[in-house]
Amino acid sequence: MGEQLDPAPAITIGPGEVALYQAICGDPLAISLSRPLAEAVTGQPGSVVNPALVLQVAIGQSTVATRKVVANLFYRGVCQRRAVRVGDTLTTVVEVRGLREASARPDRPPRGLVLLGMQTTDEHGRLVLDFERCALVRRRSGAAGGHRDELGGAPDELDMAPCARAAPNDSDHSPLGAPQHWPIGETRADTLRDTVTDAPALVRLTQNLAPPHRDASRGQGGRRLVYGGHTVGLAQAGLVRLLPTAATVVGWHLCDHTGPVFEGDVADVSATLDAALAVENGRLLAFTVIVRAERGGADPVEVLDWRPIVLAP
Repeated sequence: MGEQLDPAPAITIGPGEVALYQAICGDPLAISLSRPLAEAVTGQPGSVVNPALVLQVAIGQSTVATRKVVANLFYRGVCQRRAVRVGDTLTTVVEVRGLREASARPDRPPRGLVLLGMQTTDEHGRLVLDFERCALVRRRSGAAGGHRDELGGAPDELDMAPCARAAPNDSDHSPLGAPQHWPIGETRADTLRDTVTDAPALVRLTQNLAPPHRDASRGQGGRRLVYGGHTVGLAQAGLVRLLPTAATVVGWHLCDHTGPVFEGDVADVSATLDAALAVENGRLLAFTVIVRAERGGADPVEVLDWRPIVLAP
């Protein structure tokens, strides 16, 4: 408890990293594609890094703790505290905040749950992210038992107040266009289904060290698993196609990977608006985004239940 793990290498997000991420996920988030638009909206010089890429880097850097992960159970408190500019360098510190043994079974090695706290800062020491995730991992052979920490879980009730505090309140969203009408409770489907490709490239780009994403023999049924953040990237791309005036994704209420994803799957994205909250310079919109994957001609299966909170006019 309280141990800080040896950090992953710091990563400078330059034009090359941005271009590669865009080639993999194809996100049309306007503020991260156009430097003049980013400057007009934020009032600051320079291009803005897609918030999904910022999260991918932080999660990849946090895998110093989860190289032998069995599953990621939940994220908590995911809110981006400041915009990241192209050329910024991100460092993530990972701390152990809780440990709990999983129930023992004779047909598998011992397992345990670890609650990890991640703090991501830029090269000036400014806080970008401070969030938690809980992972199911294999217990080390001969490790002392008895861990019974209360780890909690993902929050059941939607609370947009933390994201309202983190959202930039000095940006001008008028260059993004007029507010879009999307009734609460309405579900819309992205008509542009997308094929999952170049999965190992995103893993390498973000320094993700989980073997199942690199080695098919360590994956599921002899197939290499696609990193969950890759699916989130495609989900965000689909959501932004449905909401082209989106300024940024401020945070995540929930992210549940409900099924495995493999290279070559065709991703189908739909989004439901759950709630809206007026803020100083626009609205926070809470969505449920569902991704279904079609493979081998079989019926699509659900693989992601993602609940982003988006800042928009």
